[in-house]
Amino acid sequence: MFIHRYIIYGLIGICLEIFWTGLESLLNNNYTMEAKTSVWMFFIYGLAVFFEPIHHKMKRINPMFRGLIYMILIYTVEFLTGGILKVLLGACPWNYTDWGSFYGLITLSFMPVWSALGFIFEGIHHGLDTIDMRLRV
Repeated sequence: MFIHRYIIYGLIGICLEIFWTGLESLLNNNYTMEAKTSVWMFFIYGLAVFFEPIHHKMKRINPMFRGLIYMILIYTVEFLTGGILKVLLGACPWNYTDWGSFYGLITLSFMPVWSALGFIFEGIHHGLDTIDMRLRV
């Protein structure tokens, strides 16, 4: 079950990233909406499976606080995995250069994006739990 969920989070993350970078292309007047990602991102997005116990513990907490926690967790994963890839490979799939960038690994401009992604993964987790309960009956 763990590996199945890891794969689901990884695939959904890749799809979201392709959609996001396609929209970014459109905003930069690339009407083909060319999108890009890296295979490494599948493995990184799959790590969202480790957020599931946190979702359970925080389900009754104020959404603003949950969004803050999700943002911090995603920044932590992004910083650590990006740093590991830089050490192992000499580069990582992203390189932020805007005003809030730290070592090119994270950017403060993504604060609302990472909060929203936390809620998206929370919803996916809830949906997966619902499916699992129905399959057990």
